[in-house]
Amino acid sequence: MALPNFAQRYEAGDVWLADCSIRPDLIRAAWEKEALAPIASGGHWLAAEARLATGYPVVARIRAEQRGPVLADPASDKLWWLVPLNAAEELAGVRHLTVRPTAWLLRCPPTGWHLEGRMWIVRPDGSGQLTDPAVLAAAFGPGGYRLPAEATS
Repeated sequence: MALPNFAQRYEAGDVWLADCSIRPDLIRAAWEKEALAPIASGGHWLAAEARLATGYPVVARIRAEQRGPVLADPASDKLWWLVPLNAAEELAGVRHLTVRPTAWLLRCPPTGWHLEGRMWIVRPDGSGQLTDPAVLAAAFGPGGYRLPAEATS
């Protein structure tokens, strides 16, 4: 069985990622110009942000079949997990993690490229799989999850 070429290998992820925008044509146009494409959160996913130094070890604590896409920007020390739309409340108590609101723009490279220092360390594969917020919270481990203030009073 022949292995698919580089372009075919990442096309499904690129299609899915572009389709997460209300204007997939603008996303593809940005990538054709070798520029990051701004994709608004809230249509298909939210972005859960952590410092790269804090979050990178967490990626390895999540089994591959449970990981959704993860974007890294080493220059800004940032890492973003794509999580379901209902994740904000569940992840609100996770120290070191900020869930960005609906309409927040995540500047994305296509799945198979590094652009402006950003790269997918877990690439979108076209399936639409996102990281479950409970799994992400647990992966931050001891001291990573805090009960909401009202639960401790």
